[in-house]
Amino acid sequence: MRRSVRKWGRLCAVAALWPWLAMAQQVAPAASTAAPARAVSVALPDIPFAAADAAAVSVPSAANAWGGERSGNEPMLSDRVVSYRIDATLDAAKHTVSGQQHMTWRNRSDRPLSKVYFHLYLNAFQNEGSTWFTERKVLTAHGSSRGAAVLKKGEWGWIELKQVKQGDAALKWRFVQPDGGPASDQTVARIDLAEPVPAGGTLTLDIDFLSQLPRVVERTGWWGDFNLVAQWFPKIGVLELAGERGASAPRWNVHEFHFNSEFYADFGLYDVRLTVPSDYTVGAVGKRQGPPETANGKSTYHYVQGDVHDFAWVAAKGYKTLDGTWQGPGSPKVDVRVIYPEEYAASAAPVLKATTDSLTYFSNSLGAYPYQTVTAVVPPYNASEAGGMEYPTFFTADGYAKVEPGTLTQYALDFVTIHEFGHGYFYGILASNEFEEPMLDEGMNEYWDDRMLRARGQDIVAASGWTKRLGIAPTIPPFVLERMIAGLRQPPDPLGANAWNRLSSSSYGTVYARTATAMHDLEERLGKPVLERAMHEYYRRWRFRHPSVADLRATLAEVSGKPQAVDAIFDQYVYGTAQIDDRVASIDTAEVLPLAGSTLKDGKRSELDGDALDKQADKQRKDWDHAHPDAKPGSGPFPWHSTITVRRDGAPVPQLLRVKFADGSHEDVRWNDGRRWARFDFTRPAKAVSAALDPEQKILLDTNKLNDSRTTMADGSASRRWSADAASLLQVFYALMGSL
Repeated sequence: MRRSVRKWGRLCAVAALWPWLAMAQQVAPAASTAAPARAVSVALPDIPFAAADAAAVSVPSAANAWGGERSGNEPMLSDRVVSYRIDATLDAAKHTVSGQQHMTWRNRSDRPLSKVYFHLYLNAFQNEGSTWFTERKVLTAHGSSRGAAVLKKGEWGWIELKQVKQGDAALKWRFVQPDGGPASDQTVARIDLAEPVPAGGTLTLDIDFLSQLPRVVERTGWWGDFNLVAQWFPKIGVLELAGERGASAPRWNVHEFHFNSEFYADFGLYDVRLTVPSDYTVGAVGKRQGPPETANGKSTYHYVQGDVHDFAWVAAKGYKTLDGTWQGPGSPKVDVRVIYPEEYAASAAPVLKATTDSLTYFSNSLGAYPYQTVTAVVPPYNASEAGGMEYPTFFTADGYAKVEPGTLTQYALDFVTIHEFGHGYFYGILASNEFEEPMLDEGMNEYWDDRMLRARGQDIVAASGWTKRLGIAPTIPPFVLERMIAGLRQPPDPLGANAWNRLSSSSYGTVYARTATAMHDLEERLGKPVLERAMHEYYRRWRFRHPSVADLRATLAEVSGKPQAVDAIFDQYVYGTAQIDDRVASIDTAEVLPLAGSTLKDGKRSELDGDALDKQADKQRKDWDHAHPDAKPGSGPFPWHSTITVRRDGAPVPQLLRVKFADGSHEDVRWNDGRRWARFDFTRPAKAVSAALDPEQKILLDTNKLNDSRTTMADGSASRRWSADAASLLQVFYALMGSL
């Protein structure tokens, strides 16, 4: 972290002066405005932006949203809205990309448009006045984040629009801040059209641009001869219509590039030519169209991919490749390629295997993989911020110089590979809005990754090579770890909060584990087969259609047939910040003995003396013990009355209370109301010796499972449990030390 930052006063001063500076700084250079815009006879009403605080949607999308359900028989997988034809040239020495972009976009709305909006994501790394950098200062003040790189002179990144033309007309543009970010943010541009694009009509723009890659930072950039070229071209925003993701009227969903957010775009067709030095290895989104064309020390690679919503690529000198293929029911033959540096050659084969295994699992459990390629890139040493990032048909993994089976390194490499591939379904094919609803991508993907690891029987092995040889190899199931790190107690933000409007980066970071734990909890309540059927239907219904949280909720409720169970978790946990913590407060037991005192029966009054009753009871006990030498403590000649008191320190949840008695019997009762406490009474031949809420461990969102049960008898299991946990923690510590 930098030890000094700019004072907020300076930022406020810049913001105050910006309206006057904007005329000079926020319009295209004179060369781009040579041709005057044609006059528009009637001013067209502006289409508003999506709300700056937009988060989890609560109203399901319309049946015809995004063109309606895809049957699989359409000529295209998606309702393509945009197409990009880009010619790009990499200057390997300067780490710049010069591009000529021909874009065709369809106006899906019912009104003409005189302006459109573009993302210029690389401008987040132009200077410390961007939304990305200003948010980083605040959000990481009390938490950690991967985007911690400090850029120095010669390491900043940006994208410059050199020229934008509509036909022969050169267009003007200016930078805007749809979310109210600093006026110095230039990650969104408004382009004013020379000719409005009619309702249902098509807009064609030709854009010349220059992208300067930053030194590797948060998903993109260069290190040495390695170039990960991502979010590198001008990308049009999403025009959402009424009935889509909660919209009641057309709106532009084109948020600034926030520190914790990722991306959202329309499906379309990408036809891209990449020119690089001939000694560079290239990989990209989509399928390569034949061998590269080579001349004068340069090679041009041609990639085409339809029905995706982004395009990224890598160019790295001297990198090697490892190839494989995969075939599954309903899928085309898939070419799988791993691109890696020599120092991480040991990682190539494990990444390839984890990728092909992921193709099998996700295709079987969600739906057939629809594309012909998957490319995985292993970044070099010192470029870790380029690792663990996803794009359609293309992702970056991690790299290790040595990968020994059954170690923490093996698990970490497998998990990152599975996770980034899984994004190809949740971020890629389903294409949720990562800005506004990160739980639908990061969270749901994390949950499905854990399911795959569980199906593989692959637990986390906290061991290095030498600790394993010493017999120190503690393991922990993936879902157990997720629950441990989920931050279930007093979450500061709803799970469905957007990516940027959060207490801290740590709050955003819990989206992964909190979603995985919430969905695992729901899986236990609904049943694993039911949950899997529901998710399979969610994928079938919403592939290529940008579903919302409300669409996920509606599908789960409909398919499971248990809307109350689904609604409880979504209302309390996704849209709210409820926590769950039920506990057994006490167990009270007493023998049911004859009562001393005076009674009137059949007109006659009699009196029972307490001392006499005690002597009589003692005799009965001795006689009973003599007749039952093998009887367990807590049973006897008299019945027992047991009272169990339970307390609720959080949101209500349907509970099962299991009470065990001294004679080995047990009784289950339900606690399904909203009371803050309850008492349950039992009169049985033996007294209660233990009580446990959620004995089958289905309520995984409970913040403290240790207080779910209580016993009246000495039990060494608790101390043994804590001792075992302490030993495991020591083993984990030594294993981690050994892996450094």
